[in-house]
Amino acid sequence: MAKMWAGRTAGETDRLADDFNSSIGFDCRMYRQDITGSMAHAAMLAKQGIIAPKEAEILIEGLGGILEDLNSGKLEIDLSCEDIHMFVEEVLTARLGDVGKKLHTARSRNDQVALDMRMYLRDEVDGVIARLRALIGALLVQAKANRDVIMPGYTHLQRAQPITFAHHLLAYAMMLLRDIDRFSDARKRMNVSPIGSCALAGTTYETDRWFEARELKFDNIARNSIDGVSDRDFCVEFLSSAATLMMHLSRFSEELILWSSWEFKFVELSDAYTTGSSIMPQKKNPDMAELIRGKTGRVYGDLMAMLTTLKGLPLAYNKDMQEDKESVFDAVDTLKMCLDVMIPMIETMKALPENMKAAAQKGFINATDLADYLVKKGMPFRSAYKISGQLVSYCIQNGEVLETLPLSVYRGYSELFDEDLYEDIDLTVCVKKRISEGGTSPESTDAQIAYVEEVLQNG
Repeated sequence: MAKMWAGRTAGETDRLADDFNSSIGFDCRMYRQDITGSMAHAAMLAKQGIIAPKEAEILIEGLGGILEDLNSGKLEIDLSCEDIHMFVEEVLTARLGDVGKKLHTARSRNDQVALDMRMYLRDEVDGVIARLRALIGALLVQAKANRDVIMPGYTHLQRAQPITFAHHLLAYAMMLLRDIDRFSDARKRMNVSPIGSCALAGTTYETDRWFEARELKFDNIARNSIDGVSDRDFCVEFLSSAATLMMHLSRFSEELILWSSWEFKFVELSDAYTTGSSIMPQKKNPDMAELIRGKTGRVYGDLMAMLTTLKGLPLAYNKDMQEDKESVFDAVDTLKMCLDVMIPMIETMKALPENMKAAAQKGFINATDLADYLVKKGMPFRSAYKISGQLVSYCIQNGEVLETLPLSVYRGYSELFDEDLYEDIDLTVCVKKRISEGGTSPESTDAQIAYVEEVLQNG
C-alpha cells in the first residue's frame, strides 16, 4: 500500500521497519478523539474560507459515519495502516474521494497527535477522579461505621498510641483528596490546544486556532507552535500523579494485607476479593491487595520511561515521542483497574473490633497517657516519661498491664499516683481526650468526616 507521505521518497519501507514504525496497534484507542478533533478542524477550515462550507459538511458527515461504524463494530481498524490518523484519513478519502483529501489542510500529524493525546488524557483524568471520589466515599462509609472502634496506632510497626479505626481510614481519605487535587491541577495544563501548530512552524493559511480550541472545549491554545508539537509535560504530570496515587494505594494495600493476616486479624476481606491456595485448604489470600501493591512498580516504570524518552530530545517533534503512548496507556489501564477493584474491596471489608481492642490492650499504648497524668500533677515531662517507662518494664517482667497494676506498685514509683489514674489510662478515655484538631477523638474524627464530605461536595 502506498504511504500517505509518499513523494519525497517512494513511500516504501521494509516490512520489518514498517512494523517497527507503526503505532496503530496502540494509538487506535484514540480514534474517538482523532475523529472529533478532525470534525472541529473541518469546521474551522470552512469558517475561515479555506474550504467551502459544503465541503466541510461532507467531511463532518463522513467523519461522523466513520465514528458510528467504529463504535458499532461495522468498521474494523486496519492494522496495516501506520497510525490512527492515517487510517481515518484513508477511510475518509475512500468514501468521499478528493474532498476527503482536503481535511489535512493546515495541520500536521505532529499537532494532530498532540491534540489527540491531550483530549484522550483529559477524558481519562475525569474518569480517574470519578473513581477516586467513589473510593473516598467508601472510606467515609467505613469511617462512620467504625467511629468508636479502638485499635493500636503504629510507628515503626510497633504499637504506639490508641486511635480509632475511623481515624486511620481517614488518613487515606486525606491522601486521596490530594490525589484529586494533583490530577485536577495537571488537567488545567493538559487542557491547552496544540492544533494549528502544524509540523512546528505554523501555517500560511489564516486559521482560527481559538475557534477550534473552543469547539473542543480547551481553555487555551499553545502559544508557541514549536512547543505545541514537542510538549509532553502533560504526560509527565499525569504519570507523576498516577505514580503518587499508586503509592497511596500500595500503602493501603500493605495494611490490608497485614490487617487480614492471622497475626493481626483486624479486618476480614470479602471472599470476592481473595483467593485460596492450590494445596493449603485453610488459606484465604489477599491477592487483589497484593496485585495492587505489585502493579505500583509498573506505573513507576511508566513515569521513568517517559522522563527518559524526553530527556535528550531536541526540538521539535521526534519519532521517539511515539513512545509516550504505551507508557500513558499502560498507566491509565493499571490505575483504572486497581481503583475498580479497590472500591468494592473497601465497601465489603468487615472490621473486627474485638481483635483491634485486644491488640490495643496488650501494647502498653497508654504509656504516654500515664506520663501525661503525672505531668498534670506537676511532674516535669521527662521525669514522668522515665517513670512510665520503668512501669512498663515492670509490667513486662511480671506479666501485668498498666490497667490492672495495683495502686501500691504505682506509689512505689511516685506518691503522685492516685485512684483516678485508672480512668486516665483507660483506652476509651485515652482516645476521647485527644481532642486536638485532626486528632483521634470521636468529635475530631466527625469533623474530619465533615471536611472530606464538604470537599467532595464542592469539588
